Amino acid sequence: MYRWDARDYQKYSSEQQKWGKELIQKLNLKGHEKVLDIGCGDGKVTAEIAKRVPKGSVLGIDNSKEMILLARQTFPPKDFPNLSFKIKDARHLDFDGEFDVVFSNASLHWVIDQPPVLKGIQKSLKPFGRLLIQMGGRGNAAKIIEVLEAMVKSEKWNRYFDDFPFPYGFYSHDEYQIWLKEVGLKAKRLELIPKEMIHKGKEGLSTWLRTTWLPYTQRVPETLRREFIEEIVDRYIKKHPIAEDGTIHVQMIRLEVEAYCSP
Repeated sequence: MYRWDARDYQKYSSEQQKWGKELIQKLNLKGHEKVLDIGCGDGKVTAEIAKRVPKGSVLGIDNSKEMILLARQTFPPKDFPNLSFKIKDARHLDFDGEFDVVFSNASLHWVIDQPPVLKGIQKSLKPFGRLLIQMGGRGNAAKIIEVLEAMVKSEKWNRYFDDFPFPYGFYSHDEYQIWLKEVGLKAKRLELIPKEMIHKGKEGLSTWLRTTWLPYTQRVPETLRREFIEEIVDRYIKKHPIAEDGTIHVQMIRLEVEAYCSP
């Protein structure tokens, strides 16, 4: 468990929200579905889904208490009667045939052991229910990770990274197809999709690192985190210079999975 600053994330997560909206379009919702959003975070994307199912309902779940509290404050029942939020770990889903759609955006790469999640999703879906998820895939943010791997081995920082395992589940479509089959979900489409995350200068890149790369930043004492992040940024732009328009580009790879639950 990491200590999320929910309001900081809410303020600086426009790229994640943009990608979430793009993913929602692929759901082709009819307006009556019951939807589960896994890893809903601050609830912005979950609320977008709720607008598209006025005759249905959406439940957003996240294992961060801070995120769920903020989501509930931002999207209260009186304004969003078909939207609710619950603290729950994706590895321990206990729903039974309740949902027409399970959705997840930019979340499940936080889980290393994926089969328990997929088993819970399969159990959560109604017969012929659908799954659409997107997460970091094999090769995601490789150039940032290259910088981080060098830093955690450096004399300056290695004392904070003893026995530090790679914290993300960045998997390929081949691995995921096997797991889907094992839990009884029928794969419709599995795809590794190149994307580009664009940050407004050094401050934009620093903010992204501060708000989302918690497995690394929270290993470092709080008094040294600003210095740690600044070094990541400086090392990165030394290899990948700032563009003429002042932006910094990071190549990302997303694993996108569509599947359904057979009766």
